[in-house]
Amino acid sequence: MPDCGEAVSRRIEPRSGESSAFVLSRGVVLLFAVACGAAVANVYFSQPLLVTMGHDLAMSPALVGSVVTLTHVGYGLGLFFLVPLGDVADRRRLIAAQLLLLAVALILVATAHTAAILLAGMAATGLLAVVTQTLVAFAASLAPPAGRGRVVGQVTSGVVIGILLARTASGLLADLAGWRSVYLASASLTALLALVLYRVLPRHSDAPPTALRYGQLLRSTVTLFARERLLRLRALFGLLIFAAFSTLWSSIALPLSEAPYFLSHSAIGALGLIGVAGALAATVAGRLNDRGLSRRTTGIALALLAASWLPLAFTRSSLWALFAGVILLDLAVQAVHVTNQTLIYALHPDAGSRLIGGYMVFYSVGSATGAIAATSLYTVAGWGAVCALGATFSCLGLVLWAFTRHSAPDPATIKMTSRSDS
Repeated sequence: MPDCGEAVSRRIEPRSGESSAFVLSRGVVLLFAVACGAAVANVYFSQPLLVTMGHDLAMSPALVGSVVTLTHVGYGLGLFFLVPLGDVADRRRLIAAQLLLLAVALILVATAHTAAILLAGMAATGLLAVVTQTLVAFAASLAPPAGRGRVVGQVTSGVVIGILLARTASGLLADLAGWRSVYLASASLTALLALVLYRVLPRHSDAPPTALRYGQLLRSTVTLFARERLLRLRALFGLLIFAAFSTLWSSIALPLSEAPYFLSHSAIGALGLIGVAGALAATVAGRLNDRGLSRRTTGIALALLAASWLPLAFTRSSLWALFAGVILLDLAVQAVHVTNQTLIYALHPDAGSRLIGGYMVFYSVGSATGAIAATSLYTVAGWGAVCALGATFSCLGLVLWAFTRHSAPDPATIKMTSRSDS
């Protein structure tokens, strides 16, 4: 029997009133996915380039490290302060404006000749890259309820592919034309996407946007978390899976750069190509959600996530074990993430941006926790301890699912489900 979230995702009609005349074709879904991947990649481009950036601008090691930190801080702030605007503004114009401003920030980074300008540009890049989540919410609002999981799955696959390929693409382009070319190329692509999306996306909705002032909008995000039990539960799942995801991807370069492999930065970055296989398969999770199998999909994916750390533990002795573990981990994380976003959006389609933005704050917390803990633990205890940490995050998610999968739905969800039946 489907859980309450599954019932809502299948039966509730969107109340946001996005243009009913607009047809969400496969081409438009692909455009959404490409735009999401291109936007979020800007957050990760700098990671293989830090040494070169620091040398070029005469930055100290501590100051170089703050490049990544400021980018992620900006992204976290954008999730809370910018993404909710999608519920009160014309999303088409909002997306185009944010993409154009993101292009300006990228040009600022590419032309920076002092550390201060570079850091300001990176913080602005992180802040504006949250247009990714506005795109996800917009795609979900345009999708028919019966096919929303499929659409969210395809668009979110673009996000993960952008994250996984960002390091590889930036490393290769920097080798060919220098680190600044990475940001100039991204700025050009971002500006082009802004123009294309502005022409392709629907011009208006059939109903006016939510009539909330900005302060009320931010407070309502907190209120939604206080009121919706399903949202709190799925946010916790998100925190745990992305803590596990970050545990792997923030530390995997450390054992691969040492004996017995001594892989180059480009070779390590190419590992993202392996992870793409898992990300592409996540569209299956969206289709399963549309069939009312969200709870089962979540449980199976969390079990795979926990199991992925077994082959990952043998990374030092077998690259094939590493490849298998990476595919399992990325597939599992994507499956849970797609299910989370589909279910929480269905709670209140007219508050989709606030729901997804608030949920993604937990993603940021989980990612930061996994990265800090994994790199610190590797220094003192080695790769085996890092794998134990990732397995712990994964098993906590599986235990949480086991204890909550048969729990009663909260009153708000019951009322919404019954209202959609009438």
